[in-house]
Amino acid sequence: MKVKRIIALILSAAAVISLVGCVNQHPESAATKTEANKEVRLVATSPAVAQICNRLNLDLVGVCNTSGTLPEKYDNVKKVGMAMNPDLETIKSLNPDYVLSPSSLESDLQPKYASIGVKSLFLNLKSVDGMYASIEDLGEKFDRKDEADEMLNEFKTFMDKYKDKNKDKKSSKVLVLMGLPGSYIVATDNSYVGSLVKLAGGTNVYGDGGGEEFLTANTEDMQTKDPDIILRAAHALPDEVKEMFAKEFETNDVWKHFRAVQNGKVYDLDSSLFNMSANFSYSDALEVLQPLLYGDE
Repeated sequence: MKVKRIIALILSAAAVISLVGCVNQHPESAATKTEANKEVRLVATSPAVAQICNRLNLDLVGVCNTSGTLPEKYDNVKKVGMAMNPDLETIKSLNPDYVLSPSSLESDLQPKYASIGVKSLFLNLKSVDGMYASIEDLGEKFDRKDEADEMLNEFKTFMDKYKDKNKDKKSSKVLVLMGLPGSYIVATDNSYVGSLVKLAGGTNVYGDGGGEEFLTANTEDMQTKDPDIILRAAHALPDEVKEMFAKEFETNDVWKHFRAVQNGKVYDLDSSLFNMSANFSYSDALEVLQPLLYGDE
């Protein structure tokens, strides 16, 4: 399996909200009013984006299918397919003014949205900070500044309290591995899981990866980084990935020479909290990281 090709299929290089394409706008009742008192029709194509829209009190005319849960507000909204493969014909039939999607899928989805003549906004969900920057931008664009400010204040209040209790504690060196079925890659500060480790006060042994979210690295190179802690996350099929990691660490002799392995500092992360897109569960994820990075209090 070629890991770089897997990464390319999952992620794109886009990291900010961007606006592309064009569409004829036909406002109807199930819509959102903007600052110009004009109604717009919005479609959210991922659960994380739908959560943001809900907190901003934005109406939707279309929302993604998901095996998880969506805000109750959108129970009766038209489903438009899964996040990585939305149904373009259904989206087109809804006459949206904007389709909202994660920026990690921009390189794949933007040309598809353009092909059906709709505008698209791509939200930076690669980090918690990126998510809140996107929330702020959406609040400005769709006249939801009060709602956006409330969320930004919640984030600041939580982070001030979280960082305060760790301010005098030593930062641990952390190796973050993202498992895919049959393989794994290194997650940097620019990935969502990596950004959580950074917010928690951990030091990623691969830093920001030169701007990349994920890197390929052999185990010998990882060993030279001498991590205090190894965190293992899963992008898909978490049970299968957890089994893969267990087999890899058992059969690949080099892992036995890692200080983190010798000290029992290898942890599998809950995929429902540590996934590919920033979301409002970040506070729960940071609370999980607290004892892993600093020990039980």
